[in-house]
Amino acid sequence: MKARLPKGMGGGPQNMNAMIRQAQKMQADMETLQEELDAREYDVSAGGGVVTVKINGKKEILNIGLKPEIVDPDDIESLSDILVAAVNEAIKKVEDTNAEEMQKITGDINVPGLF
Repeated sequence: MKARLPKGMGGGPQNMNAMIRQAQKMQADMETLQEELDAREYDVSAGGGVVTVKINGKKEILNIGLKPEIVDPDDIESLSDILVAAVNEAIKKVEDTNAEEMQKITGDINVPGLF
């Protein structure tokens, strides 16, 4: 016995082709967006602005700026802590921005490895 679905339900070749085209367009849009995100640059500061980090969308550090008042030879540990905080914040900013922008294309679809 064959199950019969109401007209327009169950797909058929036209609906499957439309879904494939939609997925291909989404993938192309995501690739274009990823290229744009990779090219972006972000400036992040830490320690009240005494340390600045410039990072690109590929999470590559482009520059680290230090104000003279943060450089204390007797307190290298504080400088190190602020540098770590600044780099981590820069990476988080890139990841959050990328996720937010991709979500605009994918909506609530989250299938790892699909695209």
